[in-house]
Amino acid sequence: MTILPSSERKHRRNPRTPLLSPQKYDDHEVGFNGASYSGAVFNLATTIVGAGIMALPAAVKQLGLVPGLIMIVLGAMLTDSSIEMILRFSRASKSTTYSGVVGDAFGVAGRTILQVCIVVNNIGMLVVYMIIIGDVLSGTWSDGVKHLGLVEEWFGQHWWTTRFSLLLVTTLFVFAPLVSFKRVDSLRYTSALSVGLAIVFVAITAGVAIVKIMDGSMKMPRMMPELVNQASFWKLFTTIPILVTAYICHHNIHPIENELRDPSQMKSIVRASLTLCSSVYIATSFFGFLLFGDHTLDDVLANFDGDLGIPYSSLLDDVVRVSYGIHLMLVFPIVFFSLRLNLDGLLFPYAIPISLDKRRFFSVTAVLMGLIFVGANFVPSIWDAFQFTGATAAISVGFIFPAAVALRDTHGIATKNDILVSWMMIFLAVSSSTAAIFSDIYSIFSSEKRVGS
Repeated sequence: MTILPSSERKHRRNPRTPLLSPQKYDDHEVGFNGASYSGAVFNLATTIVGAGIMALPAAVKQLGLVPGLIMIVLGAMLTDSSIEMILRFSRASKSTTYSGVVGDAFGVAGRTILQVCIVVNNIGMLVVYMIIIGDVLSGTWSDGVKHLGLVEEWFGQHWWTTRFSLLLVTTLFVFAPLVSFKRVDSLRYTSALSVGLAIVFVAITAGVAIVKIMDGSMKMPRMMPELVNQASFWKLFTTIPILVTAYICHHNIHPIENELRDPSQMKSIVRASLTLCSSVYIATSFFGFLLFGDHTLDDVLANFDGDLGIPYSSLLDDVVRVSYGIHLMLVFPIVFFSLRLNLDGLLFPYAIPISLDKRRFFSVTAVLMGLIFVGANFVPSIWDAFQFTGATAAISVGFIFPAAVALRDTHGIATKNDILVSWMMIFLAVSSSTAAIFSDIYSIFSSEKRVGS
């Protein structure tokens, strides 16, 4: 435990100082000399490769294979540009948090709005993680068809195999211990395992698809989107929030950088993480859509509950779902880390860092876990959650705020390329967000009209 002088214990920090500053407070920890390059890459990659990977094949199904894969690459490029701008303006403003960078450019109001967006985005993402874990363990319904979960398949339907019971056990015995760490670097080994399990999922999906191609039972997927009416056109825009959400990691950039032995490596760490994650995304989207075609579900993991048309199909189904279920359990705490910091910054902007106040640390943790648990039991679909958080908070965190900071340019360091990229990011963010929200409203009214007729 870190022991501080009484003068530091009484310190009331300025809102721009880091919510958790390992460089200032945790260097006193025995045996901790800073996070390594590889540990930072795994932690950032784990932040990126979360639940978004499961919805990407469905997004590619809507867009068609060629436009879908192009959008995945474009998302990685824009994410790299937005993070690079955040890091550059962080150094110019001497800020050690994302909210500090925005606060330097837009004051307390801007910082508060950003923190609200991060809280909304991260809560939405963690609800999605729990939903998918519930789907894996207890099953889900899609178009009136029941897709059994692993526990139901193995032990049958009982009160203790229901979604509520299984998620409660997972929350108490898996999430609770993992979210109790006070340094993000403490999660480096679970993050490495998490990335490895995501690669296992990709490898199995690719292997099954290749086997089916070789035996001639695979149909070629659609290369371009299928537009049959106005509704199908507007539905294309609902994929944008999915693609944006898949790359959101901006909220964990500073917590990871603050713990590095050599902070100058952060740019390289971001590039390495994005390269790794975009490769996983492209492979998952390509082979997932190739394997299931127009039958690809919103959560492609739910497709792995039946006969895949190859030997040992049932075993492979179980391996895929178990590996990815564990992957999400290990992703959960690293996203929760920045959620807790930003919510604490909203509620207690002048208090000492939350890592030094045990009562506040565990109170905020318990409240957030309760909200996420309730949300996961009431939100019906990951597509619904992705559309809501992706079209609002995620787009703001990932593109609008970095672009706005560059355009504000309070330190006079923005280049012409920064200005051009920033305006492009704002245009794409606002237009796609507006179109996605309009499409959601249109689909709701269209479905109500069909039911009424």
